[in-house]
Formats: sequence, C-alpha cells, structure tokens
Amino acid sequence: MNRKYRKTVIAGNWKMNKTPSETKEFMTQLKAILPKGRWCDVALCVPAVCIPAAVRAMRETRVGIGAENCNANASGAYTGEIATNMLVDAGCKYVIIGHSERRAMGETDADVNAKVLAALNAGLTPIMCCGESLEQRQSGITTEWITMQIKLGLAGVPEDKIRKVIIAYEPIWAIGTGKTATAEQAQEIHAYIRTILREKFGAAADETPILYGGSCKPSNAPELFAKEDVDGGLIGGAALKAADFLAIGKGFPQK
Repeated sequence: MNRKYRKTVIAGNWKMNKTPSETKEFMTQLKAILPKGRWCDVALCVPAVCIPAAVRAMRETRVGIGAENCNANASGAYTGEIATNMLVDAGCKYVIIGHSERRAMGETDADVNAKVLAALNAGLTPIMCCGESLEQRQSGITTEWITMQIKLGLAGVPEDKIRKVIIAYEPIWAIGTGKTATAEQAQEIHAYIRTILREKFGAAADETPILYGGSCKPSNAPELFAKEDVDGGLIGGAALKAADFLAIGKGFPQK
C-alpha cells in the first residue's frame, strides 16, 4: 500500500525533562515556527506535571499532547500512577506505552497489552514501542523478539481499533547512544512489523503508522523517512529543542 494513505507522524518523547514553566516557553517557541500548512501529524508526549501547561499552550494548534505512560486500571490504590481517563480529562490525545526504559524497570508484555487496551477504551491513541537490544540483534533473534512483543502487546485488540494504534520501533542499541540504524535496517524491520500486523489484522495494517525511534535527528530524518514503511519518528533528545523537532518533521517526503 502506498504510504500516502497512512498518517505520517512525528512524536516527541521528553522523558524526565522540562518543568511546566519550561514547557510554556518551549510551546511559545514551537508555535512561532510551526508551518501554516498541514504536513504531518505532530504529537508531544511530556511529563505528567507538564501536561496542563502543554495543553493550554497548544489548544489553538494542530499539535496533540500525550503522556509518557499510563496505568491500566481505571482507579484504585496505585500511588503515583495515572489512569487513562485522567489523561483524557487533562486533554491528552496520545500515550507512549512499552518504551524500552519502562520495560527495563520491569514492565512486561502483559503490562503493555493491558495499557494498550485501556488507552484504546479511553479514546487515547497508544504509541506502542517494540525493539531489540544489541545482544539480541547480535544473537540473530531480532525478528522473533519483535514478533513476540507485537503479538502479545496487541492481544485482544479488535481489527477496527488497530487503525488507532501507532507502533514505534526503537532499536534499544540506538537510543541515546548516537548510533542509528541505517535507513535500510529500519525499513527491513518496519516492513517485517507490517507483515506481522497484516497476518493479525488484515488490510487494516496498511493504515497503521510505524515510527522509527532510535536517535532520529534532522541530519538522518530525510533518508529514514524516504523508506516506504517508515511513517515517522518517535523523537527523544531532538524533541527538546523546537527548531530541531520541526526540522525532523520537514524530512518527510511531501504527499
């Protein structure tokens, strides 16, 4: 399927950076340089305390605000956790689920699946992450590992909901290291992920955006985004500077 029928997305992941005051300043800078035309979907997933400031600042724009995590439960004795309905009420449209840093803290594929289902039920767009470590890549089990993450993470998701899911492939060995998968390596895995999705969801998989999330920056974005199955990026460090973040978005081929 031609990529013009899928959304192209740049999603920022601020991780544990910026205060609410700094968020307001960033959004002011971002609004000043946002292109007037719609060239791709833009999401910024920010720390929980920054969500209200981000939502207020971007209310008149097409930039969607998201969270970096959620809890699968609707309410209860889960100190420090945030439910999906809380995120929706705060103005969120997206939520990152299953990031490698969360998985390193003990999050399992079952946890990821529960959060994906909760996010969809609440009306949020989950950005579900998958990816392999350097050891797994060198051991030759990349495809097996990603197959497991995709199938378990999306268990129970109905076919009519997969269009509301975004997948982010993040080679763990390229996150924060300055290393980047080549455009060919990224395309190979993205195409493989789409094959898994087609087996599970049929033609709907061709409308599911798959983002690249491993040290994507303005210098390598055009080459990565030129590939047929690379539909955008989940951006870490480069999302902390408004100019760099938008420069990455400009790497998309024009539809």
